[in-house]
Amino acid sequence: MFALHVSEKISLRLIERHHAEELFALVDANREHLREWLGWVDGATDATTYRETIIPAWLEEFANGNGFTCGIYLENELVGTLSLHEINRSLEMTSIGYYLAGNGLRKGIMTDVVRYVTNYCFETLNLNRVVIECATQNMRSRRIPERLGFTEEGVLRDTEKLYGVYHDVAVYAMLRRDWSAKTQEVTTCASSK
Repeated sequence: MFALHVSEKISLRLIERHHAEELFALVDANREHLREWLGWVDGATDATTYRETIIPAWLEEFANGNGFTCGIYLENELVGTLSLHEINRSLEMTSIGYYLAGNGLRKGIMTDVVRYVTNYCFETLNLNRVVIECATQNMRSRRIPERLGFTEEGVLRDTEKLYGVYHDVAVYAMLRRDWSAKTQEVTTCASSK
Protein backbone atom coordinates (compact mmCIF):
# COMPACT_ATOMS: atom_id res chain seq x y z
CA MET A 1 0.00 0.00 0.00
CA PHE A 2 1.23 3.49 -0.89
CA ALA A 3 1.74 5.51 2.30
CA LEU A 4 3.65 8.66 3.17
CA HIS A 5 4.62 9.45 6.76
CA VAL A 6 4.30 13.20 7.22
CA SER A 7 5.17 13.18 10.92
CA GLU A 8 5.07 10.93 13.94
CA LYS A 9 1.28 11.32 14.16
CA ILE A 10 0.23 12.18 10.58
CA SER A 11 0.28 9.88 7.56
CA LEU A 12 -1.17 9.77 4.07
CA ARG A 13 -2.53 6.42 2.89
CA LEU A 14 -3.76 5.60 -0.58
CA ILE A 15 -7.55 5.28 -0.53
CA GLU A 16 -8.51 1.76 -1.58
CA ARG A 17 -11.87 0.03 -1.94
CA HIS A 18 -11.85 -1.31 1.63
CA HIS A 19 -11.77 2.32 2.87
CA ALA A 20 -15.20 3.08 1.33
CA GLU A 21 -17.22 2.78 4.55
CA GLU A 22 -14.69 4.77 6.57
CA LEU A 23 -14.54 7.54 3.96
CA PHE A 24 -18.30 7.72 3.59
CA ALA A 25 -18.73 7.86 7.38
CA LEU A 26 -16.33 10.83 7.56
CA VAL A 27 -18.20 12.72 4.84
CA ASP A 28 -21.61 11.83 6.23
CA ALA A 29 -20.72 12.96 9.75
CA ASN A 30 -19.33 16.28 8.45
CA ARG A 31 -21.76 17.19 5.66
CA GLU A 32 -22.62 20.65 6.90
CA HIS A 33 -18.97 21.65 7.30
CA LEU A 34 -17.84 20.11 3.98
CA ARG A 35 -20.81 21.30 1.95
CA GLU A 36 -19.85 24.96 2.36
CA TRP A 37 -17.00 24.67 -0.19
CA LEU A 38 -17.33 21.24 -1.82
CA GLY A 39 -19.96 20.80 -4.49
CA TRP A 40 -19.88 17.01 -4.54
CA VAL A 41 -21.02 16.45 -0.94
CA ASP A 42 -24.75 16.10 -1.71
CA GLY A 43 -23.91 13.39 -4.26
CA ALA A 44 -22.03 11.33 -1.67
CA THR A 45 -25.00 9.25 -0.55
CA ASP A 46 -23.54 5.83 0.24
CA ALA A 47 -20.36 3.80 0.64
CA THR A 48 -21.20 1.64 -2.39
CA THR A 49 -20.68 4.56 -4.79
CA TYR A 50 -17.25 5.14 -3.28
CA ARG A 51 -16.36 1.44 -3.44
CA GLU A 52 -17.68 0.73 -6.94
CA THR A 53 -17.14 3.99 -8.84
CA ILE A 54 -15.10 6.74 -7.17
CA ILE A 55 -12.27 4.77 -5.55
CA PRO A 56 -11.63 2.59 -8.66
CA ALA A 57 -11.24 5.81 -10.70
CA TRP A 58 -8.75 7.15 -8.14
CA LEU A 59 -6.84 3.86 -8.18
CA GLU A 60 -6.68 3.93 -11.98
CA GLU A 61 -5.15 7.43 -11.84
CA PHE A 62 -2.58 6.17 -9.35
CA ALA A 63 -1.78 3.06 -11.44
CA ASN A 64 -1.27 5.28 -14.50
CA GLY A 65 1.08 7.60 -12.59
CA ASN A 66 -1.42 10.39 -13.00
CA GLY A 67 -1.97 11.49 -9.40
CA PHE A 68 -3.45 9.96 -6.28
CA THR A 69 -6.04 10.43 -3.56
CA CYS A 70 -4.93 9.67 -0.03
CA GLY A 71 -6.66 9.63 3.28
CA ILE A 72 -5.14 11.94 5.86
CA TYR A 73 -4.74 10.03 9.11
CA LEU A 74 -4.12 11.56 12.50
CA GLU A 75 -2.64 8.58 14.27
CA ASN A 76 -5.10 5.95 13.00
CA GLU A 77 -8.15 8.16 12.50
CA LEU A 78 -9.20 9.33 9.03
CA VAL A 79 -9.62 13.11 9.23
CA GLY A 80 -9.63 14.19 5.57
CA THR A 81 -8.25 13.60 2.10
CA LEU A 82 -5.63 15.06 -0.18
CA SER A 83 -5.61 14.62 -3.94
CA LEU A 84 -2.78 15.17 -6.33
CA HIS A 85 -4.76 15.89 -9.47
CA GLU A 86 -3.77 15.10 -13.04
CA ILE A 87 -0.02 15.31 -13.56
CA ASN A 88 0.90 17.13 -16.77
CA ARG A 89 4.23 15.49 -17.65
CA SER A 90 5.06 17.80 -20.55
CA LEU A 91 4.69 20.91 -18.37
CA GLU A 92 5.84 19.06 -15.22
CA MET A 93 2.95 20.37 -13.14
CA THR A 94 0.05 19.26 -10.98
CA SER A 95 -2.48 20.67 -8.55
CA ILE A 96 -3.41 19.76 -4.99
CA GLY A 97 -6.92 19.55 -3.53
CA TYR A 98 -7.74 18.84 0.09
CA TYR A 99 -10.24 18.88 2.93
CA LEU A 100 -10.24 18.20 6.64
CA ALA A 101 -13.13 17.35 8.91
CA GLY A 102 -13.84 16.20 12.44
CA ASN A 103 -10.85 15.86 14.71
CA GLY A 104 -8.43 17.15 12.05
CA LEU A 105 -9.50 20.78 12.19
CA ARG A 106 -7.48 23.62 13.72
CA LYS A 107 -4.36 21.59 14.49
CA GLY A 108 -2.02 22.66 11.67
CA ILE A 109 -2.39 19.26 10.04
CA MET A 110 -3.19 20.48 6.56
CA THR A 111 -0.26 22.91 6.49
CA ASP A 112 2.09 20.05 7.39
CA VAL A 113 0.48 17.71 4.84
CA VAL A 114 0.55 20.21 1.97
CA ARG A 115 4.17 21.16 2.80
CA TYR A 116 5.12 17.47 2.70
CA VAL A 117 3.26 16.77 -0.56
CA THR A 118 4.65 19.90 -2.23
CA ASN A 119 8.16 18.73 -1.37
CA TYR A 120 7.24 15.24 -2.65
CA CYS A 121 6.12 16.78 -5.95
CA PHE A 122 9.44 18.55 -6.43
CA GLU A 123 11.87 16.02 -4.97
CA THR A 124 10.29 12.66 -5.84
CA LEU A 125 8.09 13.38 -8.86
CA ASN A 126 10.53 15.95 -10.26
CA LEU A 127 7.80 18.45 -11.12
CA ASN A 128 8.31 22.16 -11.73
CA ARG A 129 4.97 23.65 -10.68
CA VAL A 130 2.33 22.90 -8.03
CA VAL A 131 -1.01 24.74 -8.04
CA ILE A 132 -3.67 25.17 -5.35
CA GLU A 133 -7.04 26.74 -6.16
CA CYS A 134 -9.39 27.97 -3.41
CA ALA A 135 -12.64 29.92 -3.42
CA THR A 136 -11.70 33.49 -2.54
CA GLN A 137 -14.06 33.48 0.45
CA ASN A 138 -12.69 30.17 1.80
CA MET A 139 -10.15 31.80 4.09
CA ARG A 140 -9.27 28.61 5.97
CA SER A 141 -8.24 26.90 2.74
CA ARG A 142 -6.43 29.98 1.40
CA ARG A 143 -4.26 30.23 4.51
CA ILE A 144 -2.53 26.94 3.61
CA PRO A 145 -0.74 28.09 0.43
CA GLU A 146 -0.21 31.54 1.93
CA ARG A 147 1.57 30.07 4.99
CA LEU A 148 3.75 27.95 2.74
CA GLY A 149 4.82 30.87 0.55
CA PHE A 150 2.87 30.00 -2.60
CA THR A 151 2.42 32.98 -4.92
CA GLU A 152 -1.13 34.18 -5.52
CA GLU A 153 -1.19 34.45 -9.30
CA GLY A 154 -4.66 35.83 -9.73
CA VAL A 155 -8.38 35.31 -9.36
CA LEU A 156 -10.63 33.45 -11.78
CA ARG A 157 -14.02 35.15 -11.64
CA ASP A 158 -17.19 33.05 -11.36
CA THR A 159 -15.25 29.88 -12.16
CA GLU A 160 -16.88 27.66 -9.55
CA LYS A 161 -20.60 27.12 -9.03
CA LEU A 162 -21.70 25.72 -5.69
CA TYR A 163 -25.39 25.06 -5.10
CA GLY A 164 -26.48 27.64 -7.65
CA VAL A 165 -24.06 30.39 -6.57
CA TYR A 166 -20.96 31.41 -8.54
CA HIS A 167 -17.68 31.91 -6.68
CA ASP A 168 -14.37 33.46 -7.62
CA VAL A 169 -11.32 31.22 -7.20
CA ALA A 170 -7.84 32.33 -6.13
CA VAL A 171 -4.99 30.56 -7.91
CA TYR A 172 -1.76 29.94 -5.98
CA ALA A 173 1.39 28.34 -7.36
CA MET A 174 4.79 27.22 -6.18
CA LEU A 175 7.67 26.70 -8.59
CA ARG A 176 10.55 24.33 -7.92
CA ARG A 177 13.07 27.20 -7.86
CA ASP A 178 10.99 29.09 -5.27
CA TRP A 179 10.60 25.98 -3.11
CA SER A 180 14.33 25.27 -3.30
CA ALA A 181 15.10 28.84 -2.22
CA LYS A 182 12.66 28.58 0.73
CA THR A 183 14.08 25.21 1.76
CA GLN A 184 17.63 26.57 1.57
CA GLU A 185 16.61 29.63 3.60
CA VAL A 186 15.12 27.45 6.36
CA THR A 187 18.20 25.19 6.40
CA THR A 188 20.53 28.20 6.59
CA CYS A 189 18.54 29.77 9.46
CA ALA A 190 18.47 26.48 11.39
CA SER A 191 22.22 25.84 11.00
CA SER A 192 23.17 29.39 12.06
CA LYS A 193 21.47 29.01 15.47
